[in-house]
Amino acid sequence: MKYFSLVSSLSSLLSSRIEAVAGVDPELRPATKPQFGHFQSNVALRLAKTEGKPPREVAARIVAELDVSDLCEPLDVAGPGFLNFRLKSEVLARSVTEQLADPSAGVAPAANRQVVVIDYSAPNVAKQMHVGHLRSTIIGDCLNRVLRAVGHQVIAQNHIGDWGTQFGMLVEQILEDFTDVSGLSLADAEALYLKANAHFKVDPDFAARARNRVVALQAGDAETRKIWQQLIEISLAGFNEAYERLGVLLTDADLAGESTYNDDLPQVVAELEASGVAVIDDGALCVFVEGFNSPMIVRKSDGGFGYSATDLAAIRRRVREFGADRLIYVVGAPQLFHFDQVFAVARKAGFLPENVAAEHIAFGQVLGPDGKKFSTREGTAVNLNSLLDAAEEKAAPPIALAAIKYADLSNGLNKDYVFDVDRMVATVGNTGPYLQYAHARLTQVLRKAEADGLSLETTVTVLTEPAEETLALLLSKFGGVVAEVAEGLQPHKLCSYLYDLSGALSVFYEQCPVLKSEGEVRSSRLALCLATKRVLASGLDMLGIEALERM
Repeated sequence: MKYFSLVSSLSSLLSSRIEAVAGVDPELRPATKPQFGHFQSNVALRLAKTEGKPPREVAARIVAELDVSDLCEPLDVAGPGFLNFRLKSEVLARSVTEQLADPSAGVAPAANRQVVVIDYSAPNVAKQMHVGHLRSTIIGDCLNRVLRAVGHQVIAQNHIGDWGTQFGMLVEQILEDFTDVSGLSLADAEALYLKANAHFKVDPDFAARARNRVVALQAGDAETRKIWQQLIEISLAGFNEAYERLGVLLTDADLAGESTYNDDLPQVVAELEASGVAVIDDGALCVFVEGFNSPMIVRKSDGGFGYSATDLAAIRRRVREFGADRLIYVVGAPQLFHFDQVFAVARKAGFLPENVAAEHIAFGQVLGPDGKKFSTREGTAVNLNSLLDAAEEKAAPPIALAAIKYADLSNGLNKDYVFDVDRMVATVGNTGPYLQYAHARLTQVLRKAEADGLSLETTVTVLTEPAEETLALLLSKFGGVVAEVAEGLQPHKLCSYLYDLSGALSVFYEQCPVLKSEGEVRSSRLALCLATKRVLASGLDMLGIEALERM
């Protein structure tokens, strides 16, 4: 039998054995101090209350019945009845050796592989991506990578805003100004949109023509559709430039704009009416769901459709055509009510079966150094490229990008965070560049070892120092952390783990010379370095951060 299965961490394996004897969850926790071993449990104190016996007597009974001799040193009962567990050094060594032999660095496939659809990024055509799209894109890309890493089939969906009233305004303004659309950049298109929007508000005749232009767009008018398509192509060029700069997985194959659901909307309405889920209320087609103080308007009284109808059509397609088991929407926190209602209506309509999970991964705002909403002097959202430019003024592009992504992902997603470039690009403290530096330092050690004619072993045999054991124990937890993030969709837990690992590595460097040691100790420490490098590289890749070889 393997001493350590990469499917679960050492702590969970130990927990299951204790629970089998004690009958309850041992609530195993990392030891508070090194002298207490690696793990501690207060299970005897909890059982003592129900059994009516002294805690130490209960602890002694558990120790007598529990066989963990293949994992741990002889058990220690401390204080009023705490159980202390110290893993055998050979068990830790073997766990790292097994991890080195595993191409996935200890990340096991999910027991229940799913089709997961992630909706993220979603910029609007004819508008530059801004700070809100930065968060959605970075978070969605991380979740995409983590879910793929554990073996799920991930289908990314970039639900761009490419339909609606704004295109009537834009096309009408373009025709009125005799604008050559082919020569526009995305920034030019956005400026044109702002002009058209202002024109729409003050000129009733222009507004009427713009509304008629929307009808022409929906009806397939050749001239209108040609200009609309040109605006999409200009926008996609700008979006793809930003995605390349961000180093994310999104491509044109992931596009699923609002326009792609246009033909589905009459079918959605027909099903809602046929089932009686939707009713006419004051001329509009509405769905009333218990728990919401207002209905969802699926079709307006003028016959038009809004975002809710499109989102219902998207859920319907993703479940029926893609076979989704799990739907994830990475959209800002202000849309919480909208998605709660959309999911509830989709459940009621049968578009979203009970066995398909639907989750809104809400995120907070990016704040400026003053702690206020990050915006321009005009009060508009800061565009994405300007944020990247600001970071790259302080550091090389891969380091700047690591700084931005880590700052975003290392906080709880629902929290706001401050965009402080100087702090974010630092190579000390809890930052992305700090993790990159840890990886680069490991690369340097291993490169120097090879230059000195040393072979890089893949077997850890000697763990006699506490710093070695701490590092080995952390490495064994990598797969469990990744599985937890894949389930709970909280990237900050992976960030925290990689930061702890880098900190443990720093202590290891200080207390355990690698190249200056000799024989089996040196070989073992080189293998430990190699294992740590692989885990750091794998974890950074899941965050969308480049694991640099040099810094």
